[in-house]
Amino acid sequence: MSGGFFISCHRACELVFFNTRSQSVIKFADEATISVASGKGGDGCVAFRREKYIPFGGPAGGDGGKGGDVIFLVKSNVRTLSFLRFRQTFKAQNGIPGMGRNMHGKDGEDIVIPVPPGTIVKDAETDEIIRDFGALSGGRSVNEGERWTFLKGGKGGWGNTHFKNSVNQAPKFAMPGQPGVERKLKIELSLIADIGLVGFPNAGKSSLLDAFTNARPKIAPYPFTTKIPNLGVLTLFDRDIILADIPGIIEGAHEGAGLGIRFLKHISRTACLAFLVDLSDENWREAFGILKGELESFSRELAVKTRILVATKLDLPEAEERFEEFKAMFPEESLFGISVFSGEGLDELKNALYRQVTDFEKSTQEAAGQESGNGFFDTGSFDEGGEESLT
Repeated sequence: MSGGFFISCHRACELVFFNTRSQSVIKFADEATISVASGKGGDGCVAFRREKYIPFGGPAGGDGGKGGDVIFLVKSNVRTLSFLRFRQTFKAQNGIPGMGRNMHGKDGEDIVIPVPPGTIVKDAETDEIIRDFGALSGGRSVNEGERWTFLKGGKGGWGNTHFKNSVNQAPKFAMPGQPGVERKLKIELSLIADIGLVGFPNAGKSSLLDAFTNARPKIAPYPFTTKIPNLGVLTLFDRDIILADIPGIIEGAHEGAGLGIRFLKHISRTACLAFLVDLSDENWREAFGILKGELESFSRELAVKTRILVATKLDLPEAEERFEEFKAMFPEESLFGISVFSGEGLDELKNALYRQVTDFEKSTQEAAGQESGNGFFDTGSFDEGGEESLT
């Protein structure tokens, strides 16, 4: 008895540990594959009016209800795609068939899928981007509550009432409802941020995020304390600037070293990248070059994005001595020296980040104005027939 009791306790402990570990692993999920299907339209009804003293009541079959749509809804309080790991199938309700006495079937209920801003919807087979919930207004977030109908439900079939005429006054057939559409999708999340913090582990990214914002990331004197991206909001001159802190990058990250480079996609929409280099580290000379190389291995566009260079931990004696040499190594870069511990250089860095974000928004607005300022627009979408409808 005692042996069986201890074995059952051991298995229960293993199960609790597995569930806890599973919850921590899927706490931040930025990819998911789901199947979605719109509802089938309800069939039309074949029925005839049968009442006392009305021997030839005629057809009275109602129409079927419309199938439900598949709708994506942008919700800012949804932060990750972890809920899609528990539910991979989303199917809208079918329309209810029509009934006698010309009663219309009930429309099927829509299926609404909430997604965070920055979500990218792709075709799972071709990897083609179908919708990007973050490409509006120069990469800024879409509006809260924005709805996008991805799949329309099938139309309901006509009842036999629609088919009566002078020749056939008692039609005994009706139209079936249109079938729904099923698609397999790949959902990816690319966080919406203005500034991306890039650096080696323990370069001071989380400390800077903690100093600038109300975010409270984990800070500890060992590498890889940041295992998932963290966001924080810096309010400056009545303007909110969103900072993104991603896990540290090490040499060989594009080959899978450390936590890899999979989190780099979360800084692809930023206006500027801030490269943080710890001047107290032994590899401070090579750090900036290694980081640029890893970014280029992930995306060439990310490697040429506007950037500033930040030397950290200037409160340490060895870092302060190396700062002048560090500036001389990169004269063409916009370089700042800071110490989160003493507060040195933090105000200058805040102003620099503000300028980068505002300049990016101005250039984006000007580019959008030039694209839409040609004075012409396409009228082909006004009719379904295009040129054929004019004949």
